[in-house]
Formats: sequence, C-alpha cells, structure tokens
Amino acid sequence: MTARLADIAAQAGVSEATVSRVLNGKPGVAAGTREAVLAALDLLGYERPARLRQRSAGLVGLIIPELENPIFPAFAQVIAQALTRQGYTPVLATQTPGGSTEDELTGMLVERGVSGIIFVSGLHADTTADMERYERLRGHGVPFVLVNGFSPKVRAPFVSPDDRAAMGLAVAHLASLGHRRIGLALGPARFVPVRRKIEGFLRAMADELGLEAEESGEFVRHSLYTLEGGQAATSALLDRGCTAVICASDMMALGAIRAARGRGLTVPRDVSVIGFDDSPLIAFTDPPLTTIRQPVPAMGQAAVRALLEEIGGTPAPHSEYVFLPELVVRGSTAAAPGGVSVAGRTEPGEDRSRG
Repeated sequence: MTARLADIAAQAGVSEATVSRVLNGKPGVAAGTREAVLAALDLLGYERPARLRQRSAGLVGLIIPELENPIFPAFAQVIAQALTRQGYTPVLATQTPGGSTEDELTGMLVERGVSGIIFVSGLHADTTADMERYERLRGHGVPFVLVNGFSPKVRAPFVSPDDRAAMGLAVAHLASLGHRRIGLALGPARFVPVRRKIEGFLRAMADELGLEAEESGEFVRHSLYTLEGGQAATSALLDRGCTAVICASDMMALGAIRAARGRGLTVPRDVSVIGFDDSPLIAFTDPPLTTIRQPVPAMGQAAVRALLEEIGGTPAPHSEYVFLPELVVRGSTAAAPGGVSVAGRTEPGEDRSRG
C-alpha cells in the first residue's frame, strides 16, 4: 500500500496523506484534488474502491458515423469525458458500412432508456434526408443535440464550426503565398457543411483574388471523405493547373499529398495542401500538415451542456451554436511555384520587393 500511495501521489502531484484521505472517503479534500487522485488511479491501472465509484445519473447515447477518421474518436473522447464528469454513462454507437443505420442505433438506444442522445455528423447534415425522424425521437421524450450540420426543420440545439470562415482563413493564407489557382476538395454536395464550405470558398476567392464565382467554381471537386477520395479530387484539380488544394478533411489532405507525389511533385514546393480538422497525430505527417483546427473540445463540451439542460427541463435555445475555427500553419504550404509570398494579393511571378 505504501508503494501504491507513493505512485498515486506522484502521478496526481499531491501528498500521500491526501491520497489516503481520498481513498478512504474522508472530507476536507478539494473537488479538483479529488478528481486528480481518481484520474491517477485510472491512469496507473488501479481499480477504484467501491465507495469511490460514480453512481450513474443515466445513460447518454453518442452516435458517430465511423471510427476510421480520427476526428470522430476525438469528438467521442471529449463528449464522453464531459458526460462522465457529470455522472452520466456514455454509450458509444458507431455506424459501419453494411451495418446498423443511424435509425437502428437510435432505436436501440431508446429501448435501453437513454436520458438523451448526441448525434455527430448524422443525417441532420444531409439535405436529402427526412428530418421527421428527429421529431419522432422527440415524441419518445428523448432530448438530443446535433453536432456538425443544421436543418431549420429540426427543433433542437445544433453545434457547428464556422465552415464559411474556415474557407476564408485557408484562401487568405494561400493567396498571401502567391497562389491564384486554388482548388477545393470536399465531400458530396448534399451535405450542409459541404455547401457552407463552398459558399465560404467562393466568397473568399472573390475577396482575395477578385475571381467570379463561376471561375472559382471550376476549382471545386466533390469526392468522398477518405484518403482515396482526396487523391481522386486532387488529381482532377492538378489537371486544372491548381498549385494549392484545400481539403475538407485531414484524411482527404493525405490523399492530396499522395496524388501530388504520384505525379512526381513535391509538397509544398510544387503544390501546397491544407487539411481540415487538425486530427490527432496530423502534425507528425510528412510534411506536417497545415490545417484548419476544428474546436473539438469547445464544441463537445457545448453539446454536453446543451443536452444536460434539455434533460434537466430547462431546454437550451433551439438554434445553432457556431464556433470559430483556427488556421494552423505547418509545413505543407509554401509560396506558389514561380511566385512571391507577400501579405496581400500577389500574381505568380510578381516581385513586389522592388516597390
């Protein structure tokens, strides 16, 4: 026990006496300190004493589309931790190709008596989907919150990143590096985040480069949110002479880099690439990926707060909470080939240093 106390104390950054007080359920320990000790127990692989195990306030379902794209496990972790801190038990339900659908997973969670459900990038983001499914869920008395996507037909809190602003950040960055032929690779056009990104892209291309929407629209390519999808879309954009490609996910951006290398091009010397999400480990790719960081911690915590307000009988406004993204510049973007990087509009090959 002495060695165990010492290990836990060192991990939590507190004294052994404090660890002992927490383990024995004695008062006089700050809530933050108690959480640190419990976290240390978990990290070191010790089982919590029965008296310290949290009593569940109920189950909360979390439905995500997949686990292969690292942004979804990132959302799941943030949301699950936030729920656990509030005494709820998260139940993760994942869709798989050929497996359970969102409706089937929803039905399973309702049958198990969940207190609420959080949907991440679900059918609420698909403009062709029937939104009545969410009204039916409300009819079952199950509160829910929807992340990444929006429909005015659904009465619920929505949580989204500002996709339009994200594209403005990406285009402005590339324009400042001298790029004029900037491509956009994204998913199917029926999804709300895709439409918003296109709107932001076209507006930014007009603001930064003075291009008409019709001209910029030639640099938009739809595909799948996969490495292969990014590779296919980027290949088409390279055929159109693009020197930079903005991708709607980090996975697509990795495919864009593969497409460039397949043609003997170097990233970023010949082609600049920007991703979207700032997924875990993406900073360690070759080259490290410049990307738009989706504010996952803030969005996940906001979704949980909104859901708990719904569960508690004081519903949050049935509107959309929009979070500003952040451009994270790393090694996959550089000056356009033959161009000069300046803080402003630049023509490829134009040298303003002589001013």
